[in-house]
Amino acid sequence: LMKKKFVDELHWITEEEMLDMTALAESAPGAIAVNAAILVGWQVEGLLGMITAVVGTILPPMVILSIISYFYNVFAANVYVALVLKGMQAGVAAVILDVVCSMGGKVIASHSAVSLFLMVAAFAANYIFGVNVVLIILAAALFGVVRAALARKRTV
Repeated sequence: LMKKKFVDELHWITEEEMLDMTALAESAPGAIAVNAAILVGWQVEGLLGMITAVVGTILPPMVILSIISYFYNVFAANVYVALVLKGMQAGVAAVILDVVCSMGGKVIASHSAVSLFLMVAAFAANYIFGVNVVLIILAAALFGVVRAALARKRTV
């Protein structure tokens, strides 16, 4: 969603910056949406942008969860609420699939053999071999740090 808004519609950041921010947001501890909001907010408008982005990301779900927790017994017993939540699961899956296709397509289009290999290896590690996603993210982050350090060393 952030990519469509900030890259495609508003053109505040580039596709490459969004990919970098997504990688950082996924590898940093905490909620990915909040981490991404911090990075995008900072990139676009500095400290004020970062604070605004975090509040805008945290406040809506916090209000919704507060209301749900207050009325939990009523919500838990309501068949319509259960059906809405099931529908939301499908919606979330569709959004995730859209992001995977969009960003995966960019990796494929970049013709970077290393990036393509990492994408396929990460998928295989999790889907085929059952490796924990956290370990995959940590390994990819470590690889990225080493790769950047080596690239920096070559230019110095």
